Amino acid sequence: PRYLLVFDFDETIVDENTDDSIVRAAPGRALPESLRQSLRQGSYNQYMQRVLAFLGDQGVTAGDLRAVYEAVPLSPGMPELFQFLSKHRELFELVLVSDANTFGIEAKLRAAGVHSLFRKIFSNPAGVDKRGYLTLGPYHSHKCPECPANMCKRQILAEYLAERAREDAEFERVFYVGDGANDFCPSVALTSSDVAFPRKGYPMHRMTQEMEQKQPGAFRAAVVPWESAAEVARYLQELLKK
Repeated sequence: PRYLLVFDFDETIVDENTDDSIVRAAPGRALPESLRQSLRQGSYNQYMQRVLAFLGDQGVTAGDLRAVYEAVPLSPGMPELFQFLSKHRELFELVLVSDANTFGIEAKLRAAGVHSLFRKIFSNPAGVDKRGYLTLGPYHSHKCPECPANMCKRQILAEYLAERAREDAEFERVFYVGDGANDFCPSVALTSSDVAFPRKGYPMHRMTQEMEQKQPGAFRAAVVPWESAAEVARYLQELLKK
């Protein structure tokens, strides 16, 4: 493949934050206030571990959660983008880097018929324990001051590129499609031949604009904001014509 295409998941591939979506499986489709307040005490990953334990205690099964993940809508234009990428599989290598969890991501990608497009999925490990509860762990630990304790996407991307280089895969360009503050960190490490696709009006987009105002030229990648992922497909289509 000539190009590496890196995707985020929540509010990028899918049009919701799936950590919020799964609350629909709870009795009354809501979490107790005390549980919601506990997010303020630190790690988001640990908070989601508590949310999953609460759902398990309420009798919510892994199957119930899978059904919620499968039903989460794709973002506008995402089916067109995947259609384009499946036509050009030999040119694009796809990886997914997400602070969600492997269980939900794989359920959704399979339901959407696009799981096989991805060479690798980097996310927080999730599985079903003896009680039938969905459990969650952190992805890794790192030293980046900008990112949540359980995941630095810049480190994941850097390690992946190094690993692929050892396997003699050289990419002409890296494309990064995301929306969140944790997608800004890896996109700052992109080079001038790469392209960042921030979702319009989301934190990654605002942060690229702020960096460009404060330190012109410091953000090296081209920035192509999108409202519909069909715009990303059109950009890549034009690139292939050149």
